[in-house]
Amino acid sequence: MIKLAIFDVDGTLVDSGMTIHRALEATLVEHGHECPPRHESQKVIGLSLLEAMQKLVPHGDHPTLAESYKDAFFELRQTGQAEEQLYEGIGAMLDTFEEDGWLLGMATGKSDRGLQHLIEVHGWEGRFVTRHTADRHPSKPHPSMILANLSDTGAEAGNAVMIGDTGYDMAMAVNAGVAGIGVGWGYHDDSELETAGASTIARLPGELLEISQTRIMQQ
Repeated sequence: MIKLAIFDVDGTLVDSGMTIHRALEATLVEHGHECPPRHESQKVIGLSLLEAMQKLVPHGDHPTLAESYKDAFFELRQTGQAEEQLYEGIGAMLDTFEEDGWLLGMATGKSDRGLQHLIEVHGWEGRFVTRHTADRHPSKPHPSMILANLSDTGAEAGNAVMIGDTGYDMAMAVNAGVAGIGVGWGYHDDSELETAGASTIARLPGELLEISQTRIMQQ
């Protein structure tokens, strides 16, 4: 049996919220828009850029805003101002999944370039056997990224879990027919995760393996 754990990135594996907000603020101010406070703006984290801009600025020039955001985030990286640190316990948690025979995948709203940067920084090359980003798929909660993870690995939906911090992740899991496991340290609160279909919510990374094992046994 192939067991597959699919992870979101921002808010699940890495704490990038402050940097995302700084890039958003620079982008929106540049184009004459007011940036909402972080607790509001972080609610769009996980969406593809165009969809995020549509939510933040309904009547704005969304393609231009999306490109400006990419430039702003890249500038923060280039100048050493980007903060994308792993949440405590993430490295050890990934180790436990691999030791238990799980394959690891990714389904993220990040770009290919942004994800590759994290892969290199955190030494993840070869660790995630399948990786899918917003550059090549419809925005969450469309199931495309999860379905691609399943196709790449040959895993059945009943033997896979989607682990993420937003309602978009949980709704994507529901749409793909896999168990959605929310994490309590990210950017959406419990009620948003539960409403979107989370089967349960982990409080610590160290809980994820046992929860995942239980969920696929119940499928």
